[in-house]
Amino acid sequence: MPTFSRMNELPPAFAAWFAARGWSAHPHQKAILARRMAPAQLLIAPTGGGKTLAGFLPSLHELASDTHSGLHTLYISPLKALAADIRRNLRAPVEEMGLHIRIEDRTGDTSHSQRRRQRADPPHILLTTPESLALLLSYEDAPRIFAGLQRVIVDEIHALAESKRGDQLMLCLSRLSTLCPGLRRVGLSATVEDPAAIARFLARHPDPCDILHADPGPDPDIAMLETGAPPPWAGGGGRYAIPAILAQVKRHKTTLIFHNTRAQAELFFHALWLANEDTLPIGIHHGSLSREQRERVEAAMVAGELRAVVCTGSLDLGIDWGDVDLVIQVGAPKNVKRLVQRIGRANHRYNAPSKALLVPANRFEVVECVAALQAVRAHDLDGDPRPPGPRDVLCQHILITAAAGPFDAGALFAEVTTAGAYAGLSRAEFDACLDFAATGGYALRRYDRWQRLQQTGGKWHLRDPRAARQIRMNIGTIVDTDLLKVRLKNSRGGTPLGEVEEAFAATLTPGDTFLIGGQIVRYEGLREMTVEVTRRASGSPKIAVFSGSKFATSTQLSDRILAMFQQERWPGLPAHTAEWLALQRDVSQLPRRDRLLVETFPHEGRAHSCIYGFAGRNAQQTLGLLLTQRMEQAGLHPLGFVATDYATLIWALDPVTDPAPLFDAAAMRDGFETWLAGNAVMKRTFRSAAVIAGLIERNVPGQRKSGRQATFSSDILYDTLVKYDPHHLMLRITREEALKGLVDFGRIEAMLERIEGRIDHMPLPRVSPLAAPLFQEVGRVPIKGAGAERLLAQAAASAMAAAGLS
Repeated sequence: MPTFSRMNELPPAFAAWFAARGWSAHPHQKAILARRMAPAQLLIAPTGGGKTLAGFLPSLHELASDTHSGLHTLYISPLKALAADIRRNLRAPVEEMGLHIRIEDRTGDTSHSQRRRQRADPPHILLTTPESLALLLSYEDAPRIFAGLQRVIVDEIHALAESKRGDQLMLCLSRLSTLCPGLRRVGLSATVEDPAAIARFLARHPDPCDILHADPGPDPDIAMLETGAPPPWAGGGGRYAIPAILAQVKRHKTTLIFHNTRAQAELFFHALWLANEDTLPIGIHHGSLSREQRERVEAAMVAGELRAVVCTGSLDLGIDWGDVDLVIQVGAPKNVKRLVQRIGRANHRYNAPSKALLVPANRFEVVECVAALQAVRAHDLDGDPRPPGPRDVLCQHILITAAAGPFDAGALFAEVTTAGAYAGLSRAEFDACLDFAATGGYALRRYDRWQRLQQTGGKWHLRDPRAARQIRMNIGTIVDTDLLKVRLKNSRGGTPLGEVEEAFAATLTPGDTFLIGGQIVRYEGLREMTVEVTRRASGSPKIAVFSGSKFATSTQLSDRILAMFQQERWPGLPAHTAEWLALQRDVSQLPRRDRLLVETFPHEGRAHSCIYGFAGRNAQQTLGLLLTQRMEQAGLHPLGFVATDYATLIWALDPVTDPAPLFDAAAMRDGFETWLAGNAVMKRTFRSAAVIAGLIERNVPGQRKSGRQATFSSDILYDTLVKYDPHHLMLRITREEALKGLVDFGRIEAMLERIEGRIDHMPLPRVSPLAAPLFQEVGRVPIKGAGAERLLAQAAASAMAAAGLS
């Protein structure tokens, strides 16, 4: 390979290509090229800074300099659409420089014939996803496919590092490093809160990782959108701001309007379209829409045909839309890092500020939006420490390895522990996963269906080689919710519109209407696991309960809000919100980080308690379940509760006079254990982990299980293991997952540790200003206990008295 007198200079052909466009290479692009032999590099560069081209420059240089046959560079993206976008953008410099480099993508959308050809004759650069890479590694010819591989580029690495997809990817990279000694890794991201942690995640343990920081450029132009009307007290739609948002859309070329959930996006798009008197071309994009509809919107965006797109996390990541010059975030962002990522969608030009506007959906979200603005300006990103690598993913990886051929357990253990998240894995923990993959574990080893691996001559291999097909059909860590396809009836083949959750479809009767893709459709019936609909232009639609993420406010953002409450005045807040907080301080007090505020007050004949834990929605929901359980034991007759990210409101027949005993940490932990053992959360979590680990198969040759079938299978397995093998590996994994997932008990414990028993009890004569919005929140949870029974008895006694029977 030729060398240059100054390593940070571009090769002549590359320099000429940059010059022909009037460009000059950025310092970080030259730096990554100069240090291309490093075992691992993490490049942190702002959106529009050319970080993707920087990641490919060493590969393009090496492929232009040498005659390389076969696969040279593997590019991994979390999104299929991003891989396709990169292919389009990368081919331009390759073709214009006259480089003979084959670039192809391989995702779930790639045809079977093309995937087969790629295995036989890999391109120089392959753009793919974590799942497709895992599938390639499951084939017996993986060593031949990856022979000669020099570099792996992981784009948007921060997004992968936050999920099990990233853990699976790093296990795959550990396998690749065994197949391809000397393999170099490059990670690319615009938003990294802890570069050292991401570097450890990326690098092959214990190899070092170079961290390259590009010039971050100017701070974004970000503010709160001024609206004619103040936000409502509760709700999350942001529809009050539609006139102001439409005015902004008219002033800009292309606007992305982000929402936190798919259902909110559908509602907002429908209301926006009804208010769109100028018939501006506006689209909608989210993960529950059909692939065809998403691709139409993406193509229209690339062509500059849309003035706005209402969207969710499906457009969070780095697809280069070019003409996007404004981002609007409707609803509090919940997470500063996610907000920064979304802001970066506007203005893909280096050293030009991105422009974004925040629209709080309700009065309290005004405070959160201001806190988020402050965090962005302070470059204070949020994020939690990475936990150890999940063992359900490791179980699947062991099966994938076996599908590719016999393996030595000791060698595989050594390989797995080079993945950063698994560096602390003990041999005993690995062996437990291997035993599970081989036999299903103690209680299941008598069943042939889970007898999958056996050891011969010191090596482990599949008992039945035909099992490899089933393993490949179930690769991946994304566990589908119970989704049903939605198709238009009476159209040729049934035009696909998207998907809705099975639980929602079960509530529909013929004639019901609901929103999908921004249009109202009429439910006609269910046929072969497909929801058939017809178009309907009017009516009051039901709203599909989409499985889009319902984010919880991050700990760091909650801390900023609590710090803001302690200010004497709030010049950064709109007058209506500052007056609201001042009134709260006058009639009660504002929550503090080191103390727990509990307000009690009567309202409409019920005793209410409001607990301001600021622990995030999942934890506050769990807190409501635990506290009502404790109140039931204390004879206070709780009737129900509702939770937000910041508080839990409980109503009961009898008042809480001393809240301190309710928050006894040991008693609450015991109550949590009892509640968790018999709760549906455990079965739901078990199903997810069991599917990933390979205990339950989503797909079998010739058919796919419905959500109900998979749930039925997992419920039987869960009950069996609880009864006969309570220490089974899958039950241990389930508990770990439940604690940090749906119930988020860790944040409750962190709150209890933070306050150290310091509780401010404020008995009030009426509802406080801060508690008032909770009365308008949806999602109330009734408690079926002694309180409900007492109300029924009172109602029966009243009815009998009225009838003269008492």
